[in-house]
Amino acid sequence: MSTSLEQQIVELLANGDKKALNLLYENYSDSLYGVILKVTINEELAQDALQETFIKVWKNAKKYDSKKAKLFTWLYRIAKNTAIDKLRSFNNRFEKEVQIDKSNVYILPTANLNQDVLDLKEHVARLDEKYQIVLKALFFEGMTQQEASDGLDIPLGTIKSRLKIGLRELKKVYDPEKK
Repeated sequence: MSTSLEQQIVELLANGDKKALNLLYENYSDSLYGVILKVTINEELAQDALQETFIKVWKNAKKYDSKKAKLFTWLYRIAKNTAIDKLRSFNNRFEKEVQIDKSNVYILPTANLNQDVLDLKEHVARLDEKYQIVLKALFFEGMTQQEASDGLDIPLGTIKSRLKIGLRELKKVYDPEKK
């Protein structure tokens, strides 16, 4: 693709011009579909993920910075992450139900467990939002620190700091003697 066409698309995106979507689709949809299909290995999921990719691109168009990455690199990252999310969502829906009555796993008595600390998501929800966002991305969405940094548009060092502080706050709940 010529750099002048890429520059035109970037300018149209920055101005919120819908022509940018048409140009993006015409010039990048086949490549992005190929990337997505490699991740999902399912044509229906790939088509859904491609559509979601273009929606995300449109919604985040003003965040694109040509100094940080080429347009295709930015699109590729969005497409790949969307495909991974789509695949995880699909797989989570179809996970097999655990057969407790047929399990040969040793069942621990729950009398000694502190019932107040069993619901991790509830305790995470009590943290400041900036820590919640990082913990949810890393632990509940399975992102790496670098993926969270890129996806949330937060510097990597800040991700690490918020993770450390968030975990320290959760430790106060789970180990109250060591506050």
